Amino acid sequence: MLAFTFRDRETPQKREAELRRSDFEEIYERYKTKTAAAQAARCSQCGVPFCSNHCPLGNDIPDWLRLAAENRLEEAYLASSATNNMPEICGRICPQDRLCEGSCVIEQSGHGTVTIGAVEQHITETAWDNGWVKPIQPTLERPQSVGIIGAGPAGLAAAEELRRNGFQVVIYDRYDRIGGLLIYGIPNFKLEKHVVERRGNLLKQSGVQFKLEFEVGRDARLAELRSEHDAVLIATGVYRSRELNCPGVGNNGVVRALDYLTASNRKGLGDAVEDFDSGYLDARERNVVVIGGGDTAMDCVRTAVRQGAKSVTCLYRRDRENMPGSAREVANAEEEGVHFEWLSAPKAILGAANISSGLRAVKMELGAPDASGRRAPQEIVGSDFELKSDLVIKALGFEPEELPTIFDEPDLALTPYGTLRVNPQSLETTLPGVFAAGDIARGASLVVWAIRDGRLAAETISKHIAASPRLAAE
Repeated sequence: MLAFTFRDRETPQKREAELRRSDFEEIYERYKTKTAAAQAARCSQCGVPFCSNHCPLGNDIPDWLRLAAENRLEEAYLASSATNNMPEICGRICPQDRLCEGSCVIEQSGHGTVTIGAVEQHITETAWDNGWVKPIQPTLERPQSVGIIGAGPAGLAAAEELRRNGFQVVIYDRYDRIGGLLIYGIPNFKLEKHVVERRGNLLKQSGVQFKLEFEVGRDARLAELRSEHDAVLIATGVYRSRELNCPGVGNNGVVRALDYLTASNRKGLGDAVEDFDSGYLDARERNVVVIGGGDTAMDCVRTAVRQGAKSVTCLYRRDRENMPGSAREVANAEEEGVHFEWLSAPKAILGAANISSGLRAVKMELGAPDASGRRAPQEIVGSDFELKSDLVIKALGFEPEELPTIFDEPDLALTPYGTLRVNPQSLETTLPGVFAAGDIARGASLVVWAIRDGRLAAETISKHIAASPRLAAE
C-alpha cells in the first residue's frame, strides 16, 4: 500500500469524444486487473478513513481497496457488497468527486485521489464474470410478507435485505421494467441497461415477486396493500417536474426532462415511442437549450449531442462552482461539444404556440446567501440576450406527487416540502406499519442515498414485525 508516493492517479481509459458522440455506449473502459490493483494500492489506509465517513452507505472502502490491491477480488466483493446492494451501479453513477473521492486524504495532500468508483466497478464486474454474485437463499423462510411500492434503487435494496431475512416480498411498480429511473431516467452512456436488468433478475431468482404495470391508486388502494401485507414500504421516488415560470413555456417544443430521457431510453430498449418517432422528443437537427444545472440536465445535453442536435446549450443561473451536478459530468459534456451559458436565466420562450423559435435569457450575478446558505442569483438589468432554440428542455429538478390523494389515504402526512413525513430513525410514516424510503421521504437526491434508505427501512421493518406479538407468533 501507500503507492501514492510513487504512482500517479490513473483513471480508466475514456473513449474519444468524437467517437462517443455517435453512440450511447458507456464512455469509460473497464480497468485491467493489474491497473485496478495498482490504483487500489495508492490508498493510504487512513486510521480515520474520511472516504468511508463521506459515503452515505458507510462503505468499508480502505478494506476492499486493500483486498483489490492484493488481487483478492472475491473477498473484496464480499466486503464491498456487505454494505452496498448495487456496488457496480454506484461505481458508475455516484458523484465520487463530491463524496468518497472528494474527501480522500491523499487528494487533500495534493497527490490525486484514489479512483474509488472505478475500482468498485472493477471488483463487482469481476464478481459477476466469475459467478460470485449469487441469489439469496434465506436460512429461514418467514410467513410474513412486505409490499414495496416502487422498483427503483430504494425498493430494490430493501427487497434484497428483507429476503435475506426470510420475508416474502412483493414489489409493485407502475412501469413495465424493473429499475425505475435507473432504467428510464439515466442514459446508457452512464449506465447500460443490462447492468440494472441482471440485478432485477437476481432478485427474481432470490424469490422476490414483481407486479409490474401496477399503479397504486389505480389498480389498488394503499389500504388494500396494507390489509394484504404485514408491512408496506413506499419507495416511489419523485417524478413531478418543477415547472419553468416564464412567457411561452406552453409552446410546442418546450418539454420536460423526464419525458425526453424516457423516450430516448425506451428507444434504446427497442420500444416504439410515438413522440420520438414523430420528432417531438428527438433532438436530431435541432437547436437545443437545456435549462438547469444538475445531473439530469447533464444527461439531457449529452443525450441531445448523441441524437445529432445542431447545437446544444446548457443555461444555468449560477456559476460553475455552484453547479449542483457532478463536475465530472460537466467536463464530459464540454468535451462532447456542449456550450454552457453560466450565470444566465430564461426570461421568455420565443415563437408561437405551435412552435418555439428561440429563447430570451438574461445574465445573472450572485448576491448575498439565501435561506439555504447559497448565494442567490440576481438579474443584471439590461443584459438580455437571445439563443436559437427549437427544443427547450426543462431540467429544474423533481418534486413529490400528491400521494395521499393518489393512494386515497388522507392520513398519510406530508412535510411542508410535499415529501412523506417519517420518523427519521425508523422511516415509519404516520400510518402504522407503513414506511417510506428514498426520494419520496428525503426529496430528490442521489441513488446512493436511496440505497442507504432502503437498507435502513428493511432493518426497521424487520424489527417492527418482530415487535408485533401477533406477527412474531405467526
